[in-house]
Amino acid sequence: MSKQFAIIGLSAALLATIVLAQHVLAQQTVVRTADPIKRGMKLTDFPRTVKVTDNVYTYEDFHAGLEKFTTTNMFLVTSAGVLVADGQGSPAETKGLVDAIRKVTPKPITTVVIASDHGDHTAGNASFPASVHYIIHPNSKANLDKSAIAAAKAGRQAGWRLPADAELVADKKTLTMGGEEVQILFLGRSHTGGDLAVYVPRQKILFLREIYLNHIFPVMRSAYPSEWLKALDRAEAMKASVYIAGHGFTETGPVSQEELRAYHKAMEVVIAEATRLYKARVPVDQAIKQAKWGEYASWTLASSQGPIAVRKVYEELSGQLR
Repeated sequence: MSKQFAIIGLSAALLATIVLAQHVLAQQTVVRTADPIKRGMKLTDFPRTVKVTDNVYTYEDFHAGLEKFTTTNMFLVTSAGVLVADGQGSPAETKGLVDAIRKVTPKPITTVVIASDHGDHTAGNASFPASVHYIIHPNSKANLDKSAIAAAKAGRQAGWRLPADAELVADKKTLTMGGEEVQILFLGRSHTGGDLAVYVPRQKILFLREIYLNHIFPVMRSAYPSEWLKALDRAEAMKASVYIAGHGFTETGPVSQEELRAYHKAMEVVIAEATRLYKARVPVDQAIKQAKWGEYASWTLASSQGPIAVRKVYEELSGQLR
């Protein structure tokens, strides 16, 4: 009997060593960047579907623009249908997402969570089945309604419109699909003011949409800087096994945790630098030229988003942000 226990103990120790070695190897081989080329990938590798667990997947396609990085969606496959968190930026791109889901499962898409109301996540929603049930934060609904009114006044052709029966979630909603619990969470105003997160408790997977951008410089065009930091605090306090970013690559569990902390630090540094300049009474145009981002100056979008971040922090500190 003692010999059996010794063998079991040895096997457990060996297994632990293998798991640890795999974790260390994963850390060593991951290139910490949002740039696919620097990461050793080819542009033809995208769009791609990534299997996170047995029934949770991400879909990555390139965001429009000169700098290449991914817009990432999450979808959950259940016996009762598929829940999708956000679309892509055009009908053709979202059709690519829908087609990719069909290759994984014959189950229909029944639910779409609008985690971000920005066009790079909603402009392709016409490609989702007409029968899907939309879930959205009230702030995001207001933003989409304003955009639709502005387009009509400008005489622009109407695109996809949010259905009247879309469900509003201002704080938290728990739903069950095919026995799988899903939580729709509002962690606080962050990138858009209506940012929703999607959490799968059984597997501790948290899709943060644009609350978390993987190795991408903080994008603050419509942001709430100090509130965004608090939302990141709440996300980290959940101690998810896997954090999924709205832009940037899908990472394995431990790496995703590290990258979320790295992004949180980037946010703190950017806000602190802009705050320092504001308190020194440096005019905003001069502050943009003087801001020093340290290691984050090499992150994707730093050159275009740095000036925007300075202006947004100045706006918040001066009481103009509501």
